Amino acid sequence: MKARVLVADDDAGVRYTLRGLLEDDGLTVEEAVDGEAALARLEQEPPVDLVLSDLRMPRVDGMELLRRVAARPNAPRVILITAHGSERHAVEAMKLGALDYFRKPFDVDDVLAVVRRALGMVRLEAENERLSGEVNLLRSLVFVSPSMARLALLIQRVGPRDVTVLITGESGTGKERVAEALVRASPRADKPYVRFNCAALTPELAEAELFGHSKGAFTGAVRARPGLFREASGGTLLLDEVGELALPLQAKLLRVLQEGEVRPVGEDRSFPVDVRVLAATHRDLPQRVAEGRFREDLYYRLKVVTLLVPPLRSRPEDIAALARHFLARHTERFHMPPVPLMPALLERLTAHAWPGNVRELENTLESAVVLSADGTLDLELLPGGASAPTPQAPANTLREKLDAHERELILEALAASKGQRTEAAKALGIGRATLHDKLRKHGLLNEGEDPER
Repeated sequence: MKARVLVADDDAGVRYTLRGLLEDDGLTVEEAVDGEAALARLEQEPPVDLVLSDLRMPRVDGMELLRRVAARPNAPRVILITAHGSERHAVEAMKLGALDYFRKPFDVDDVLAVVRRALGMVRLEAENERLSGEVNLLRSLVFVSPSMARLALLIQRVGPRDVTVLITGESGTGKERVAEALVRASPRADKPYVRFNCAALTPELAEAELFGHSKGAFTGAVRARPGLFREASGGTLLLDEVGELALPLQAKLLRVLQEGEVRPVGEDRSFPVDVRVLAATHRDLPQRVAEGRFREDLYYRLKVVTLLVPPLRSRPEDIAALARHFLARHTERFHMPPVPLMPALLERLTAHAWPGNVRELENTLESAVVLSADGTLDLELLPGGASAPTPQAPANTLREKLDAHERELILEALAASKGQRTEAAKALGIGRATLHDKLRKHGLLNEGEDPER
């Protein structure tokens, strides 16, 4: 893909000359008549790799443009064009973050040398960022897919910036692992990292657990506790399943995020806290906002940055890497000989929709390893055993075509409900027991699995 360069100069002749020069060198060039127009362009897609800006322009000059670009996240690098005798300004610009500069009147070879050197540095920085992000996330998750590599890059970019992050995705995709990667990429990495499951306690106990309580504040409060926010002060607090937080607690959480202080239950004073908050949920928070079950102001406060962890069915290329990882982990754990990922095993694994995502895949392989004999997995213990039709088999008869269509409808309903079978049954217009029977019929239910799960 061609590098994209934005030329900002109020002199149309200079813009024309630079455009021709850079396009002849294989670059994509856009123009801005001044610094204000350049800033407006940088708000749009596609992103710009490099900005060439004149130092003297009306409205927003090159130095101010440099300052404002440098303050942006994922900012492009800037080269300034200076007039003869403006070396002092060029030095100041370099201190502010300019990558390089060249003087007017400019020499063609000088311009091309500066731009080529700058783009080489930009490419190197981007590659280093990508590799650092992948290494960081690979310490928590196993993947080879482009979608997860993109997520790793976003983690590397947002991790060092002290903002609230909302991590979304279906159950079992690895949201907590993404939170761990964010913490490792953060300046708070060596500070406390505290996790709280918002669905685990009653609202009253959750409030005391998060914000603390004084001695005797309620029955059973035999001693004062500082609460998780104060325990995490200076570090990071992960609010897992934040979509399950009760509405009264949502208001108190919003106040803590806005004011940076907590008031323990039973106390008449507040305590300052310095905490970076990460939140994770498998719920559709905009839908819960529309239903009045989640505060809109809290939702926008949490989603300063949103990271979506893709479901396993959308990245099937990760299944083989994950399967090898889990097989190695559990054979070692149970002191068993290694189990190779045979083609028949991989075919069975990739044919399954994995509504429970990575967690379901790991649990399935752990069970298969435990029940294996002589280091050989029994494929009939995996989803879609011998009693189930082969997913890839062509449907010839009317019954086979109807069954194949029914199976696809069920998979779509499970995907839309994020694996929640009660919701999927409602969407399909059938009872939960009927859905359970159809899951078993189509090989979408493990043998012995609890139908009420």
